[in-house]
Amino acid sequence: MQKQVFEKCHIINELLISEKDNEARQELIKLLDYHNTNELNYNPLVNHLIRETGLFPYLDPETSNWEERFIYDAFKVDVGEQVPLTLHREQSLLLKKLLEGRNIAVSAPTSFGKSFVIDAYIKLKKPNNVLIIVPTLALTDETRRRLYKKFADEYKIITTSDVTLSEKNIFIFPQERALNYINIVNEFDIMIIDEFYKAGYKFDKERSPSLVRAMIKLGEKAKQKYYLAPNISSIDDNPLTEDMEFHRMDFNTVFLEKHELYNEIENNDTAQKSKVLLDILEKNNTKSLIYAGTYSNIESLTNLFQSTYSELDNNLLTMFSNWLVKNYDFNWSLTKLIKRGVGVHNGRLHRSLSQIQVRLFEEDKGINNLISTSSIIEGVNTSAENVIIWRNRKGAAKLDDFTYKNIIGRGGRMFKHFIGKIYILEKPPEQAQTQLDIPFPNEIIGDLDAEQYGGLLTKEQLALLKSHQEEMTSIMGFQVYEKLKSESAFQSSNSDLIKKIAIDLKTNPDEWNGLYHLNEFKPKNWDRLLYKIINLQPGNWEAKNKTFVEFIKTIARNWSKSIPELLNELEDYDVGIDEFFKLERNVTYKFSSLLKDVNALQKEILVGKGYDISKFIGYCSQAFLPKVVFQLEEYGLPRMISKKFQKSKIIDFYDSELTIHKAIEEFNEIGQEQIVRKTEGLDEFDKYILDYFFDGIKITNAQQRI
Repeated sequence: MQKQVFEKCHIINELLISEKDNEARQELIKLLDYHNTNELNYNPLVNHLIRETGLFPYLDPETSNWEERFIYDAFKVDVGEQVPLTLHREQSLLLKKLLEGRNIAVSAPTSFGKSFVIDAYIKLKKPNNVLIIVPTLALTDETRRRLYKKFADEYKIITTSDVTLSEKNIFIFPQERALNYINIVNEFDIMIIDEFYKAGYKFDKERSPSLVRAMIKLGEKAKQKYYLAPNISSIDDNPLTEDMEFHRMDFNTVFLEKHELYNEIENNDTAQKSKVLLDILEKNNTKSLIYAGTYSNIESLTNLFQSTYSELDNNLLTMFSNWLVKNYDFNWSLTKLIKRGVGVHNGRLHRSLSQIQVRLFEEDKGINNLISTSSIIEGVNTSAENVIIWRNRKGAAKLDDFTYKNIIGRGGRMFKHFIGKIYILEKPPEQAQTQLDIPFPNEIIGDLDAEQYGGLLTKEQLALLKSHQEEMTSIMGFQVYEKLKSESAFQSSNSDLIKKIAIDLKTNPDEWNGLYHLNEFKPKNWDRLLYKIINLQPGNWEAKNKTFVEFIKTIARNWSKSIPELLNELEDYDVGIDEFFKLERNVTYKFSSLLKDVNALQKEILVGKGYDISKFIGYCSQAFLPKVVFQLEEYGLPRMISKKFQKSKIIDFYDSELTIHKAIEEFNEIGQEQIVRKTEGLDEFDKYILDYFFDGIKITNAQQRI
């Protein structure tokens, strides 16, 4: 063995001499995996090569000489953990630049460890207000959990709207929620945007305008900016990043071992591909992420696993399956998949369900295989030893090289899996350099001030802005329109939609008569106005208009009825559990945002009517649940357990003064043990969920004062 190690060290050294640092690092990681597999100690030569390649966290102080031990200690930094952690060379370089106050946009692989740099910056710089914009609510909670454990004694960690600020705050939001704080926070010490490539229209057509809007308006309040993304080769000239240094860091801490098995599958034959997939899973008895690409492919894989795999003798998974049957739908395919050690991750599921499955995937005796859409790269920082590309698709479109690299980057994990095994069952996209283009979107022009932002616009866009302002001024008057813009009153980043609503209110005021009836909890009286509102955005609801209207009226009883009861009422409209998730998300996000824009405009245009539907907007934005119950789902606590708390008088969710932070204080004051003892009807899996939930909110007495 020692001879093999020496020969490998010789090859790595030759690569370093030839200035092929990346290749040398890849070979070294494979050598470290060999040591790990064979339980070998690192000799001084291996430690020396670790130092030369910049992988300082991998150094073994016990077998290093004094120079390597010095490096290992010199690159240690406080990231809020119980003990300082050693950064690798490129992490340390980024941290140094941030501490110098520079604005940085960085492209680095998934395994780079970008979060450690953020944590170290906060610990060392001690900023007052930190804004972190993340792409999804799932990643919001994951980031909150990480930072809460490290910084809740110094900072108020804020992930929801309408929160009273503390002296020092860390804000963690998707961009749409972040915009609510434009007029609340005067200054951010640093604005961090994770996955900032989504500002590019070609990467996220639906949400890029709102991210660009956030980058402009919140960026003005930020003393420093730090943007992060993977796999970007260059950034076009644009006003949003012109004051930033761009650093491309091809610095992997794991090695990706690719198995191009699509050559063995003739014409993408499904039967052949299924056999190859099952063979991979049988031979690799470790955790596997299976990228399905589309919801229909998830269904195909679900059928494959149900027909092939037997139920496991696993008490934890059986409990979870029974919990899903009781609380969701006994016919749901996931209830059967879970018993076979397979989970499903997609963007439609309730936040708590996605979090529970990721937790089970991380458990040794939990879920073995996780089928996913692209949500696994957008919504959670998890990884596995094996990543299997079942389909080269992202929805209807083929995967581009950028997204493909993002997915396979989930393979491997520092200190756990030196080598990530990538199994490719369909021909991957051609390799390409990815330039990030951030064109200024026409959709948001109407929300900008010509004097303040004119320098960002083309001549054509300035003309468009002038035309839009003239039309809006003619409808509601110059001062009123300017007031709404200055207050950032509009949720939509689509100026044409705002104009369309304003014109409809102005020209058809009688059609909006009785709008206030929506505030009255009488769903049978809502039909006419619900149809009126959803027709402002036809085709936006992923369901027939009648189905969507009936769904809204049905989930008005979301707190008083169980999901199985609601599904029973929705049977006539062909709304099953998957459709339920999708439509509920559309109500809480798309529909409530539209309502807010309608309300902001009608209060200024239909002045004599005196309408205000804020109460109904509140109902919709929280899925007709008590506000804190809905927010707690983002923290990993399902509504079913909150109902049991309410019934057992553990906490009063009807209390109008209750906030998410007050609720967390109450949970901590009572304590997990007492809550479990006093709550009626908790089953064993409820208690498992509570372990996960309390792990994310535990605070000390000092933290309770923040």
